[in-house]
Amino acid sequence: MISTVNGIVLEIRPDALVIALGGVGLLVMASPDVIATAKLGDPIALHTSLVVREESLTLFGFASSDSRELFELIQGVSGFGPRLAFTILSFLTADQLRVAIATGDVARLTKTPGVGAKGASRLILELKDRIGHTAGVHSRSAEWEHQVEQALVGLGWSAKDAANVVTTLKSEYTAGESTVPEMLKQALQLIGRTK
Repeated sequence: MISTVNGIVLEIRPDALVIALGGVGLLVMASPDVIATAKLGDPIALHTSLVVREESLTLFGFASSDSRELFELIQGVSGFGPRLAFTILSFLTADQLRVAIATGDVARLTKTPGVGAKGASRLILELKDRIGHTAGVHSRSAEWEHQVEQALVGLGWSAKDAANVVTTLKSEYTAGESTVPEMLKQALQLIGRTK
């Protein structure tokens, strides 16, 4: 198993990189975010997963070991091969995917090409208890809630009004998709409507 590749970028393709490693140029499938950061002649380090088929050996490269682990987990779900698993992780970050699975967000998953409602439901069902970090999703959620609430109180609203707006925000927006400043902006718009 080739779990990491560390070499010089020889070639940048629309969906892959050619990386020089010990006198050999390895073709590594790479997501758009990885390709966007690659520069010809610069060193690059990727976490990789080698997929062996009768007719081919395909090396998939990821920016983090977390993405690689999710890639390998997704392939264990019926109907999800390496190409579809890679497409999912090209459209969603590892954290976004974990949040979507932990919260049962079928709509978010079906925005990925090749993933229908049944496939998304199967992905959630089979991976919800296996992906881990679900506690992390809740703690990140609690963190933004507290920060937004405190900011509203600091801006002069009562603790009760701030808590009510955060509760409304939680029901209207998916935690983990937006940053705290974005959530605060939404909170201010909501609190403005209720005044």
